[in-house]
Amino acid sequence: MSLDERHEPSFAELFTPKLVTVLREGYGFSEFRKDAVAGLTVAIVALPLSLAIAIACGLSPDRGLYTAIIGGFIISAFGGSRFQIGGPAGAFIVLIATVIEKHGYDGLVLATLMAGAIMLAVGFFRLGTYIKYIPFPVTVGFTTGIAVIIFASQIKELMGLAIVKEPAALIPKLEAIRAALPTWKPVTVALSAFAVGTILLLRKYKPHWPGFLIAVVAATLLAAGLSLDVATVGSRFGAVPSGLPAPALPAFSLAKMRAVLPDALAIALLGAIESLLSAVVADGMSGRRHRSNCELVAQGGANILSVIFGGMPATGTIARTATNVRSGAHGPVSGMLHAVYLLAFMLVAAPLASYIPLAALGAVLAVVSWNMAEKEEFAALLKASKGDALVLLATFLITIFEDLTLGIGVGVTLGAFLFLHRMAEAVEIEGGGAMASRDQADTRGAARTPYIAGGTEAQDVVVYRISGAFFFGATASVIATLDRMGQLPRAFVFDFSGVPMVDVTAAKGIEGFHRKLHRHGTVLYIAGARPHVRATLLKAGVRPPDVVFTPSVADAEAQARPAPGQTGPAIAET
Repeated sequence: MSLDERHEPSFAELFTPKLVTVLREGYGFSEFRKDAVAGLTVAIVALPLSLAIAIACGLSPDRGLYTAIIGGFIISAFGGSRFQIGGPAGAFIVLIATVIEKHGYDGLVLATLMAGAIMLAVGFFRLGTYIKYIPFPVTVGFTTGIAVIIFASQIKELMGLAIVKEPAALIPKLEAIRAALPTWKPVTVALSAFAVGTILLLRKYKPHWPGFLIAVVAATLLAAGLSLDVATVGSRFGAVPSGLPAPALPAFSLAKMRAVLPDALAIALLGAIESLLSAVVADGMSGRRHRSNCELVAQGGANILSVIFGGMPATGTIARTATNVRSGAHGPVSGMLHAVYLLAFMLVAAPLASYIPLAALGAVLAVVSWNMAEKEEFAALLKASKGDALVLLATFLITIFEDLTLGIGVGVTLGAFLFLHRMAEAVEIEGGGAMASRDQADTRGAARTPYIAGGTEAQDVVVYRISGAFFFGATASVIATLDRMGQLPRAFVFDFSGVPMVDVTAAKGIEGFHRKLHRHGTVLYIAGARPHVRATLLKAGVRPPDVVFTPSVADAEAQARPAPGQTGPAIAET
């Protein structure tokens, strides 16, 4: 019995925030200083991103700051990851823009509240571990698809196009951009190129400097100093508030809840995937281990409080979390301080945000989208196998041309079928040399040792072994192999020692084969079946006295040998 089977984690072990764990370990000034420096570093990165992401979603920039402050603080204080940094994420841009286009900001608030409740339920029911079953090609497909849409959404700001209302969907968006191309502004394009170039140069020569913030500040000083005719945060949205708004909720109805339910599910799903992927990245960088269900509970609470204070959906952010780890953070206090630093900026320097050119924030998101597109992984998966390429392309194309949630759903479904197909091909039946997936000579790959049942000396006793998970996907092939047998023996021994599990479809297939053997007077022996495998076979009708279960093939052979003067195999009590 494994350690996990002997010890079932308690509620406290699963849902104690990492902040409590860190404080129990001992927390002094040295640890606080590390967290203070890391938190400031992350806040410098998060400031321009929070503004840019909110604007890209079709919201005012202050809502991004509210989300980073409220959502970021809650996620760090109550989450199950030691280094997670929460806030607005680029992965949400497409989804949020679509929800706002369909239901307005009030609809987004309701959908986010419902998504928060869903994440709370998923966490408390301990379902967070099931997120790991989303295939890697699916995550690469929808992440790259989101990156494409984010970049497309910034073309307007990068070129200074005059588009009154930009559609959220990609094809209508590209059509609107094409129609507005004659309105492009050379000065805006030049400022965008300056900001992108600054980010890229700093990333190459000064990778530890806050490239995003420096580029935004430099572009702002350049635009203000030269009085450039470019759109700014102030000209588009007015002044950024110098503090948090009072908590409030708009009026809702049951009909509105039904209308936004699909969007709430999409926000919950995407938020869970992004936050847990970010936590896994932090684990890999730090050698720590997060608590997935505790993390989802914190994410749920963060989303609820974020929109109550005028924000938008919040989740764990991979880039900011990685920055936190690289900056030497000791624990969750760094994430909490990052939120405090952002609040201090709002209280002291919010009016300065009005001078930021939208082209500079567009440049930030253009670089983010380029980094977000998993180019190497995408290319590698296209070459890996036809099945993985199909899952990847289906998810990617449906995400950019139709819907993110549908893309994930189709990708997961195709991935599941691909996995079942591969599992079915891995099931083998040996005894006559035939494999369940292919009836061909076994000469592929490394040399294999033929299956030897144990050197049976009994005449007219046939031994076959099944190896691998025996389930519905492999049943037809296995039974077809058995049906190709010629004259049936007096005793047929199935070696089940290599079968870790069997489902009811496979068990019923064995039961049908047993009926065929019984009609010809052949006794069926099942050797080495594990307790849960044997239980499934018994429920399917494969049971004594017509079927003999034995601990091993040798025991089955011993029972199958006829005693002196006996014409058939011995049937022992089981």
